Amino acid sequence: MTPTGHLDTEACYRAVQSRDRRFDGVFYTAVRTTGIYCRPSCPARTPAAGNVTFHPTSASAHAAGYRACKRCLPDATPGSPEWDVAADVAGRAMRLIADGLVDREGVDGLARRVGYTPRHLGRLLTQQLGASALSLARARRAQSARVLIETTDLPLTDVAFAAGFASVRQFNETLREIYAASPTELRGRRGAAAGHGTVTMRLAVRTPFAGRRLLDFLAYHLVPGVETAGPGWYARTLDLPHGPGTVRLELADLPADGRTGHVVADFRLEDLRDTAAASERVRRLLDADCDPRAVDEHLGADPALGDLVRATPGLRVPGQVDGDETAVRTVIGQQVSVTGARTVAGRLVAAHGRPVEAHVPGLTHLFPDAATLAAVDPETLPMPRARGRALVGLATALADGTVALDRSPDRDDVRRALVALPGIGPWTADYVAMRALGHPDVFLPTDLAVRRLLADLGGSADPERWRPWRSYALMHLWNTLMPDTPAPKEN
Repeated sequence: MTPTGHLDTEACYRAVQSRDRRFDGVFYTAVRTTGIYCRPSCPARTPAAGNVTFHPTSASAHAAGYRACKRCLPDATPGSPEWDVAADVAGRAMRLIADGLVDREGVDGLARRVGYTPRHLGRLLTQQLGASALSLARARRAQSARVLIETTDLPLTDVAFAAGFASVRQFNETLREIYAASPTELRGRRGAAAGHGTVTMRLAVRTPFAGRRLLDFLAYHLVPGVETAGPGWYARTLDLPHGPGTVRLELADLPADGRTGHVVADFRLEDLRDTAAASERVRRLLDADCDPRAVDEHLGADPALGDLVRATPGLRVPGQVDGDETAVRTVIGQQVSVTGARTVAGRLVAAHGRPVEAHVPGLTHLFPDAATLAAVDPETLPMPRARGRALVGLATALADGTVALDRSPDRDDVRRALVALPGIGPWTADYVAMRALGHPDVFLPTDLAVRRLLADLGGSADPERWRPWRSYALMHLWNTLMPDTPAPKEN
């Protein structure tokens, strides 16, 4: 099989002819006569079918000797939603590469995380994605660098290391090769000025994007000290590989106008090398790679869900910035109200979280890490003893690697490992799969609110019809119960 052999060439060309934006980020079009590659929706004249090849990743196009189009900016698109749908080895590897794992641990570290030898992983990635792990990581660094160059005033030396390059020389050579321009030539129009450790980025999302309802969900579940929110914005602390950070997001509805939308993210980082990891984790939180039109078309045709989907197009499944934190918070929330879970989590943060200096009022701590919680006496936790023991047992499994929630293992393996732990049942394991692992097809039939909502819908509700998007169907049901984000209290 050739590197691009798994793509349907005729279907890809039809998408290019129609300039279908739904396929931006799903594949890339390389034009032999110009030596450039484009997104499918590129407004330039459609090349002849005999002059194009199709690539599953930008790194594949780079490896074949093509440069990025300066008109359509093919790298400035969300990632492929297929990585979350399939959740195969290649998709899991792509998520880890986007998080900067290859820069931190090398290809050997990536292979260990996904459970393959480096050689076998290399063959698999080349076959499915058209490029090696090193090439994919290089493409990610170049894309991160371009975003920073064009949307911030960071000095170019800082951009180089923030994007993950080992040297300024490597940074310059890579950008010249991929974009046929130097970093100085790419600088062009810039966003708001940024000081040392401050980065403002525009994170690409597909439209429609129900940003206000995503904000409402996050605000309703926020943990004091770790998160805060107000009308139109959400902020939280980040526990990153090289140090702590914070992010403040502007969340608004983005209509289905046929263009890629953007969420403004204001990062404050202790170490700029964490820029790529921070942006990737926030993209997970936003469910930025979702294809909302595919989801809405499927669920909107269902007689039970259609009105809900049409009322809130582009509803996302809120993800996470830290899988371990999500799992611990899920255990805290077992069999208690959301308000009660927030209170208990806030006490846990105050007692065991690491204090940080934040540029957003209300952010005071990082959420306690698994190793810290594993050492806590469960009898001292502000919850029933059985749940306290379950929480400490989960933290121990996360700390020693028995359970890994970084999206590297197979989802089914993670679920089996979770339910094998005392006090962790199917509801908890499935909720963690939906939020921490980005599973698009989770349903929680035993959830009391879901059962009540299904009863209200009568006999027309059939969750089996909602596959493979049951996680989004679940969010539409919960969305009917979600209060609006309150204004912050005045001091």
